[in-house]
Amino acid sequence: MTRKASAYIAGAFEHPTRKAPDKSVAQLHAEVAIGALEDAGLTKHDVDGYFCAGDAPGTGPLSMVDYMNLRLRHVDSTNIGGSSYLLHVAHAAEAIAAGKCDVALITLAGRPRSQGAERGIAPRRDNPVQPDFEWEHAFGLTTLNTYGMCAMRHMYEFGTTSEQLAWIKVAASHHAQHNPNAMLRNVVTVEDVINSPMVADPLHRLDSCVVSDGGGALIVVKPEIARSLKRPLIKIIGTGEAVRGQLGGAVDITTSAAVWSGATAFAEAGVTAADIKYASIYDSFTITVLMQIEDLGFCEKGRGGEFVSGGNLIAGVGRLPFNTDGGGLCNNHPANRGGMTKAIEAVRQLRGEAHPAVQVKNCALALANGIGGQLGTRHGSATLILERE
Repeated sequence: MTRKASAYIAGAFEHPTRKAPDKSVAQLHAEVAIGALEDAGLTKHDVDGYFCAGDAPGTGPLSMVDYMNLRLRHVDSTNIGGSSYLLHVAHAAEAIAAGKCDVALITLAGRPRSQGAERGIAPRRDNPVQPDFEWEHAFGLTTLNTYGMCAMRHMYEFGTTSEQLAWIKVAASHHAQHNPNAMLRNVVTVEDVINSPMVADPLHRLDSCVVSDGGGALIVVKPEIARSLKRPLIKIIGTGEAVRGQLGGAVDITTSAAVWSGATAFAEAGVTAADIKYASIYDSFTITVLMQIEDLGFCEKGRGGEFVSGGNLIAGVGRLPFNTDGGGLCNNHPANRGGMTKAIEAVRQLRGEAHPAVQVKNCALALANGIGGQLGTRHGSATLILERE
């Protein structure tokens, strides 16, 4: 089936560094921009749209546009945490369709590892004036214990086990062993995961993502430009975005906003979860992956534990190959925002450029989903459906 697309991803680049003590965040943004433009066969002089989020230094677009000396017609700094960059792909496609720009550059970069940031163990203080902060702060919510709370509730409601969650890390490690840049390249077992130190009951250390420096960039272009370049044609056929909060007290912490963003993207693309050959799923923790797999419709709600077990997420073995670069659980989590790398690996798979050991055969349709913010309180979700033409 041939589906019309208003925009294509023409360039993708992931920074090889996982620790950059000698670079600034702005420099990392510029380096990934250069990498993505070279991948597409374009230069910065072709760029007339720029997209960045909360990781961009200074005043975001104002600072980075000046730093990279760009001449633009359109900018967008929508920020919904780690899902921002998938949202930017959607917004870039919309801007291109509206004639606002022809070549959109999207960048992410950060240095949390070099800066010694210990993420997840301190109370969230990102925005102390957010409306509910004073009510939540008293309970000492942290990233770790909030995701642990979601996992515990999922176990209580659906019988999910630590062993089932561990299979997600096992799958990621099987893929990371083939990635020379991955932070954690050793293959682990279910026993390794559940025997690692408990960090937020029921989550163990190996249920958690890595903390890394690095970044990535994407180039989104109008169809005419995409067809003029000597690159595989990766078209954007479906997008969805959603934000989920406390819903006025109707709280369900076992469901993510992916239940809405995914439905919108699938409807727009005219495909279903059963059609997807490869999935990039945001993996800040193993429970994050499990909830999204359910909410995106890859299995029934509450059956995620069964679905991910037994290697079902391992390329060449299971039904749904996921995060074949090792993902945030093993490869990298730059700027503590992993959505960008989800799109990059989906592009690699569709181009046939993933490592041969994890390349999905005849991969023509891929999904990338990101979560930004924090499950259990308020978060955003963005879903992309991509197809190789």
